[in-house]
Amino acid sequence: MALTPDDVVTKQFQHVRFKDGFDPDEVDDFLDEVVLEWRKALDENADLKAKLAAYESGEKAPAADQASAAPAPVAAAAPVASAPVGGAAPAAATAGIIELAQRLHDEHVAEGKSQRDQLIADAKSQAAKILADAEQKQREETARLDRERNVLEGKITELHDFERSYRTQLRGYIEGQLRDLDEKGGPSDGTAPAAQ
Repeated sequence: MALTPDDVVTKQFQHVRFKDGFDPDEVDDFLDEVVLEWRKALDENADLKAKLAAYESGEKAPAADQASAAPAPVAAAAPVASAPVGGAAPAAATAGIIELAQRLHDEHVAEGKSQRDQLIADAKSQAAKILADAEQKQREETARLDRERNVLEGKITELHDFERSYRTQLRGYIEGQLRDLDEKGGPSDGTAPAAQ
């Protein structure tokens, strides 16, 4: 696999369930690929330096007719090419890798923050929904209990009215029986008054 800086930037690791971070095996495999490609690049860089040095030493004594056309641009380009190829190239590559790692870190942190914010927003909306449902259920239950109370109060009123009516009827019946008793056992019976 030819690894490019874009591959490193766009590499997506699988999230592992039940623990934070990425799959360690996948990260290790990817880092092994980075190391291999980096070593290839360093070896190729060393080979190119050796070829450039051999080419520069071989071009010091060119033929007279070729010297007017080709060697001038090569000689002018050689110092420019050899300057960055020196000790600055590994430092620049290292700085590039560090910058790339920092960018990946920042992207993952931003992604984590956006996921956190999304989870918080979802939790708040779910909590609001649960609260609204509970309040609605409480209102419905209160209304049902009020209806039951009104029905029971109506029945109590009916029972009070029935009791009052029953007492009145019972009193009238007992008084009527007493009157009948008084009328039947009146002055015609002489023994009854003496006994009283």
